[in-house]
Amino acid sequence: MDELQDVQLTEIKPLLNDKNAARNFQDFDCQEHDIETAFGVVHVTMRGTPKGNRPVILTYHDIGLNHKSCFNSFFNFEDMQEITQHFAVCHVDAPGQQEGAPPFPSGYQYPSMDELAEMLPAVLTHLNLKSFIGIGLGAGAYVLSRCALSHPDLVEGLVLINVDPCAKGWIDWAASKFSGWTTNIVDIVLAHHFGHEELQANLDLIQTYRLHIAQDINQDNLQLFLTSYNSRRDLEIERPVLGINENTAKTLKCPALLVVGDNSPAVEAVVECNSRLDPTKTTLLKMADCGGLPQVVQPGKLTEAFKYFVQGMGYMPAASMTRLMRSRTHSSSSVGSGESARSRSHTSNHGEGSAGTPEGIDLQDAPQTMEVSC
Repeated sequence: MDELQDVQLTEIKPLLNDKNAARNFQDFDCQEHDIETAFGVVHVTMRGTPKGNRPVILTYHDIGLNHKSCFNSFFNFEDMQEITQHFAVCHVDAPGQQEGAPPFPSGYQYPSMDELAEMLPAVLTHLNLKSFIGIGLGAGAYVLSRCALSHPDLVEGLVLINVDPCAKGWIDWAASKFSGWTTNIVDIVLAHHFGHEELQANLDLIQTYRLHIAQDINQDNLQLFLTSYNSRRDLEIERPVLGINENTAKTLKCPALLVVGDNSPAVEAVVECNSRLDPTKTTLLKMADCGGLPQVVQPGKLTEAFKYFVQGMGYMPAASMTRLMRSRTHSSSSVGSGESARSRSHTSNHGEGSAGTPEGIDLQDAPQTMEVSC
């Protein structure tokens, strides 16, 4: 019977609340750029200096957020500093979603999700960047996935939080239209991010983001971004099967870490995405006691998982793992293979040596996704 590696990570830092929200949303030592692309201007914030040929970490936020409210509490987290010493960070704000963004003119045609993805190669070219490791949430995870499918040479790895690979069905579309007539956009966006349990229990967090969505994001611009996301196409990815379609299946070519909180409204969508990806290159991380914003609520757990992820790609072999407690359990469900990512580190010339996998994890040759609960 296969063995499932249970990785338990203890969160010891305080959660985001009203008292520390302002500082967590701040940028530190950053440079801002407004970059012209074929599909409009995109606002980009660079943190740190690119390190030689090493990829940058590129982030893309979800609807109702920008890079500050989506990712700064994560990148300002103490343990992330070890990672940002090795990688520059490129935060991309969807058009019109950055702090202080002016309203678009009447009749402006907002880019489709495919067009948002096509802006990213122009961003890399403008900043003289060769490739990236992407971290995306929700709509941002979709944009990064679409970019990776169209430009696999630019994307070395993806961390996809709350990703939904499916187009919005007509029932969902009708429901969103009806809710749009009866509910304000702030409540629609909150319901997208948070499940019912979290909306009722984590009142400080909800209030912080309610105020941010209502006061810091241009509401007309937000509506355009929301409409674009709700009009997305299916990613049309399929799981490669050895001996059947491994050479023809359309799927992500890079290693992928799928992340979802156990109370997130996106659980079913993330599981669906996992079922369509190459299991030899994919890890599914389900985070306990966590809802729609794991990078905000449980930054320690996600930092630890991200360290392992980049180690599997051949970077940061000496990164410390201070919170990891290992235990073995037996399971009849699928257990992971990281062989693809590990072999990639053997063949890639990163100059840091190949990274080992966590002690005690057996990597199987069987094409099964690694599923980790923490």
